[in-house]
Amino acid sequence: MIEAPWHYYSMAAMYIVAGIMHFIKPKAYMRIMPRYLPAHRTLVYLSGLAEVVFGILLFFDSTQVLATWGIIAMLAVFLLVHVYMLSSAKAGLNLPKWLLWLRLLLQFGLMYWAYFYLNT
Repeated sequence: MIEAPWHYYSMAAMYIVAGIMHFIKPKAYMRIMPRYLPAHRTLVYLSGLAEVVFGILLFFDSTQVLATWGIIAMLAVFLLVHVYMLSSAKAGLNLPKWLLWLRLLLQFGLMYWAYFYLNT
């Protein structure tokens, strides 16, 4: 187990919880999946599994770097969903455009948060 500040463990827990939610509420995630992607349910479950696995791998010295780069790559792929939410009224869940833009920008903040721990 690695020694890290509390916010590092918060990040790990956030990905684990977010990943579990893919299994508890898959329909919520399927609504925002871009139409051009196949097998929405499978992709929702795989992305949830990836979040849980990367979150757990953050706790171990031997897998921390792999997990961090995996999270960054995963968040980059998730940009597809956030752009799709901006372009589709149905996928946007009737949220205000400014909030959808904020969510998109938040992805970059989350990528930086993960990247920050590579240099510490």
